[in-house]
Amino acid sequence: MSRTSSPSSHAALTLGALGIVYGDIGTSPLYVMKTVFDPANGLALNQANLIGIVSLIFWSLMVVVTLKYVTLIMRADNHGEGGIMALLALASSSVADKPKLRHTLLMIGVFGAALFYGDGVITPAISVLSAVEGLELAVPSLTPYVVQITLAVLVGLFMLQKHGTAGIGMVFGPVMVIWFVVLGGSGIVHLVQAPAILAALNPIAGFEFALRHGWLAFVALGSVVLALTGAEALYADMGHFGAGPVRLSWFALVLPALALNYFGQGALLLAHPGALENPFFRMFPQWALVPMVLLATAATVIASQAVISGAFSMTKQAIQLGFLPRFRIMHTSAAEIGQIYVPAVNTALLIAVIAAVVGFRTSTALGAAYGIAVTGTMMITTFLTFYVLRYAWKFSLLPTLLATSFFFLIDLTFFSANLLKIVDGGWFPLVIGAIIFVGMVTWARGRELLSSSLRADAIELKPFLKSILADPPMRAPGTAVFMNGETDLTPTALLHNLKHNNVLHETNLFVTVNTLDVPWVPFAERARAALLCKGCWSVTLQFGFKNDVDVPAALALLQVQGIDLDPMTTSYFLSRATVVPTLGGGMAPWREKLFANMHRNAASVADFMNLPPNRVVELGTKVQI
Repeated sequence: MSRTSSPSSHAALTLGALGIVYGDIGTSPLYVMKTVFDPANGLALNQANLIGIVSLIFWSLMVVVTLKYVTLIMRADNHGEGGIMALLALASSSVADKPKLRHTLLMIGVFGAALFYGDGVITPAISVLSAVEGLELAVPSLTPYVVQITLAVLVGLFMLQKHGTAGIGMVFGPVMVIWFVVLGGSGIVHLVQAPAILAALNPIAGFEFALRHGWLAFVALGSVVLALTGAEALYADMGHFGAGPVRLSWFALVLPALALNYFGQGALLLAHPGALENPFFRMFPQWALVPMVLLATAATVIASQAVISGAFSMTKQAIQLGFLPRFRIMHTSAAEIGQIYVPAVNTALLIAVIAAVVGFRTSTALGAAYGIAVTGTMMITTFLTFYVLRYAWKFSLLPTLLATSFFFLIDLTFFSANLLKIVDGGWFPLVIGAIIFVGMVTWARGRELLSSSLRADAIELKPFLKSILADPPMRAPGTAVFMNGETDLTPTALLHNLKHNNVLHETNLFVTVNTLDVPWVPFAERARAALLCKGCWSVTLQFGFKNDVDVPAALALLQVQGIDLDPMTTSYFLSRATVVPTLGGGMAPWREKLFANMHRNAASVADFMNLPPNRVVELGTKVQI
């Protein structure tokens, strides 16, 4: 994706990156230190432990975020796009000649994508709840209502989604600039008062802490990783802003602000151990608490918005790549094609977020549930990157192993530490991820079985047309567009139209829509036509997994090939299959029933492909799988 290089444009993109990309990781200081030293974890609050923990947090930011994501992973882009679905498409296409390996990568990548939804539930819940918990210090009388206020903020946020983020998005960047400046400034104030915490700059302090505490340090890593939540957003949102602005905002403001704040919290706890009740808000004087609660709430709403928007975008990509059924997708901006709203996903996320807040009730308790989905996705990202480096970019084996195994071991360590939290709440995002994973792989497998069943009973298109034209039926004026799942096979809709109406249009287009393993397909490459016989054309439309599927607009591109469609005399014929589960060698009976339900409840093909509703004819058939 080309980007203008003017200074003003670069500055705008950098500001936008601050508002969207760094909301999640930028609000982690609200709860990390409190969760690490939660008495339930058994880690004593003393100077040695504080220095060790702050050292681990700081060097985790340096190694995992700065080295892994900013330096390595952001180079593994798919035509400028990032995120686990883009990486999965790139990795799987690079091993297309190895079917078994490709299938394995697809399953692993899809599981990583499913874990993202678990993260998408926990992030809004813990972020907003941790911000509102500041009211316990600012206005103690509101303490009993923290959960209710959190729910009100979250419900309001999800209800606003259908109106789009264009308006409020303009203030995201400036608000987050203020937020990071406050993070850094408050850290400096306390750092000056207890500079002994600067010993944490030495990475050996973290190693000594780990050696000294052994198992307890391993448990603590499950909370330290909370400082890294949102690191995936650097990569996922790279396509929106470009790698340059994302990197610039990280080094210029985000990393210094986060580091200063974590050091400042450590310094505060060195001087005032009693501040552990809520070390972030204890950094501020009493008069500043209410404004900070408001600022923190705004920052956490922005962090939540980024995750929600990411879930919408992930869903659209998964639909395009064939891992989810069609959902109704609404565009909320005429100017920004990426701003979409998926009502079904929005509702499901809201229900799950409410359940998380009501079930866990405190940010500390939610901290036990947080991390496992994030670290799982991080580990899978590193795993897929190996195959991109080795097979897509043809790096030799040794440097590829050196570049990825180091980070994979770190990811594996963090993931293993978070496995200890499964009983205390880590099961929650895992259950969400597992349900979505089962749905995604069932849908993908079901589509394969449906396609095989249709192909087994189908008739080859070209010979069929020749036989029909040998004794042609009545030719109706206008154009018939038959949506065809398989390019060389006769669509069921054509068979039914001939059987019931005994008519063939003057012009017939047999259109197959393909989604490629690239984010965008240029207009010049989007539509291709081949003449089958007089008045009949085979048309292939190609879209990227981030393109909107707009069939009429793509067909209009055929004008340069001599096919000029009049919208008023063009009809679109769809074959709508009703799936009938049967005993056999397809899938387990319960999965076949699940696929049949998903297929029946999928959004209309006509809506998904942007077909004009008053020009669509649907003809159904039953298909056994």
